[in-house]
Amino acid sequence: MALFFRSKRAEDPERAAVSRRLNDLARAALALGEDDALTVSEIACGDPACGGAETVILVMRVGARTKALKLAMPMAQVTEDALRRAAEEAA
Repeated sequence: MALFFRSKRAEDPERAAVSRRLNDLARAALALGEDDALTVSEIACGDPACGGAETVILVMRVGARTKALKLAMPMAQVTEDALRRAAEEAA
């Protein structure tokens, strides 16, 4: 039954590589510890006014509230500088 809910996005090796790259960049930029966690997601907005895809990185540090880093661009376009700016804005 679970096969019906599998996303083709999750099977795309290029997308997975981009997600891993962002995960590694975020871990280094935020100096996350081994016990800290994060998720990287790309959210497609159906509203023409919102400008398309947004990358959301949820940062879950041990003992702290979860923070959301939001970047108004697809995952593939996120740079280290853009990630650092988003982290500074969320601090």
